[in-house]
Amino acid sequence: MTFDVIYLRGSIAGVFSVLQHASCPENIVFHLIVTHHHHHHHHSDDLRRTITSTFPYLNFHLYHFDTNLVRGKISSSIRRALDQPLNYARIYLADLLPSTVSRVIYFDSDLIVVDDVKKLWDIQLGDHVLGAPEYCHANFTSYFTAKFWSNAAFTASFKGRRACYFNTGVMVIDLWKWREGRYTERLEGWMRIQKRHRIYELGSLPPFLLVFAGDVEGVEHRWNQHGLGGDNLHGLCRDLHPGPVSLLHWSGKGKPWLRIDSKRPCPLDSLWVPYDLFRHSSLFSDS
Repeated sequence: MTFDVIYLRGSIAGVFSVLQHASCPENIVFHLIVTHHHHHHHHSDDLRRTITSTFPYLNFHLYHFDTNLVRGKISSSIRRALDQPLNYARIYLADLLPSTVSRVIYFDSDLIVVDDVKKLWDIQLGDHVLGAPEYCHANFTSYFTAKFWSNAAFTASFKGRRACYFNTGVMVIDLWKWREGRYTERLEGWMRIQKRHRIYELGSLPPFLLVFAGDVEGVEHRWNQHGLGGDNLHGLCRDLHPGPVSLLHWSGKGKPWLRIDSKRPCPLDSLWVPYDLFRHSSLFSDS
């Protein structure tokens, strides 16, 4: 997971939810990715203290993501939150984590797990680099601009693949296969094209769709009930999708902690509250 000052409350809730529902919490290792903030020289020490005081026995490692890696590669998207450099850290997991780590689950900071995470960990990826719930009914074309669809060289990248939308907030990744296939470079290649040709409007998601859509090991939808933050424009309250639920994901504009603090929560935000360890934390009083 990434640990960002803006999303810290969400990240902590996410970690807590994973531990709460794990059959063997002692077997879980967290790889937490942070950025250096220039005005915060001791930022990572503060974070380390925060994490250890909140979870005294947590097995975790902190990694620094150098935001300069993406500074020149990000083109602005329709929502400023999507342009945070830390959003792009998921592209660099294979570089950030030790080469001994062969598999990771990537989680966004606006989700909670309500099932044993080992079930997700144990899925077979087969020949795939990446596993995630796929949504083949989503209107795939809307993720790219007309400029993309009218260019045969661009659209050729989907040839022979049944490209379906997937949400990059929950991914099981084989890092060894990722390194072998040089997937970071493939993703960066599309970011360079985006910078020149503006082929999409949304942050770090479209490069993942361009590289992986149609080549994903499908995971049960219960592992990413996403969109609970509402849509990106109106922030409307959303309902759960039908079927069983293992993970609730507040993707979209409305984060539960912001709605709770502004006294305008959505009904489902009450499911997030039990994991909100930082409700009254001094950490947030000065930020």
